[in-house]
Amino acid sequence: MALTTAAQARTSFDLKSASLPVVAVLLKTTDAAQFAADLAERVADAPGFFDNDPVLIDLAPVRDAEAPIDFAALVAELRRHSTLPVAVRGGNAAQMEAARAAGLAAAPDAPPARAEAPAPEVREVVREVVREVEVVREVPVAGPGTVVVDKPLRSGQQVYARGADLVVMAVVSFGAEVIADGNIHVYAPLRGRAIAGARGNTEARIFSTCLEPQLVSIAGIYRTTETELPDNVRGKPAQVRLEGEKLLIEPLA
Repeated sequence: MALTTAAQARTSFDLKSASLPVVAVLLKTTDAAQFAADLAERVADAPGFFDNDPVLIDLAPVRDAEAPIDFAALVAELRRHSTLPVAVRGGNAAQMEAARAAGLAAAPDAPPARAEAPAPEVREVVREVVREVEVVREVPVAGPGTVVVDKPLRSGQQVYARGADLVVMAVVSFGAEVIADGNIHVYAPLRGRAIAGARGNTEARIFSTCLEPQLVSIAGIYRTTETELPDNVRGKPAQVRLEGEKLLIEPLA
């Protein structure tokens, strides 16, 4: 009987590796009060931007800082703004130990940027992949490629084209999310969130035949519906691109 019970217990679950979408926050100061003030200001510019998103705190910019980091205060501030801090990376030994003592897991360091395509300085709270939602399709691609989706995306659904461009042939509804490391093309109304250049590609663009987005973002620079689109692009064919650190939204001829 004992053997049978043990066998049943072993079949009550499976262990598998998983890759979860997170928000990466690059910490540039050890001053918890300054971080709290800056975060409050940033979130005020885009209310509702976070929705209980898992957060990875990247300590690389403060790795050589001598002042200690108050991780309990950082975690409290991030939770206050509807995020869920879960891990840290990039810190020195003392910082990583302090983070673990605060209940944060240690994540692998980010891979170095390639010489031919250096990552730009991040001046935004980088939203690598935004919410943990129903994943309609996530396609890992070894090199350049394209992911095509030909079905409408409903609120709460997400498509992430890893290492590729994304082409959507149907409506992206309000509350849905399309993410690509390359360009995004939506040949239908784009009403949800579109995040191109998710891993720092500043040359990525967003195209839509009917631009009505909840949010557009390229390489971490974003714009929400809090800033109304001009009449010449709202609900019309348009593209979104970066010029320096400014998002440009232009009509398509």
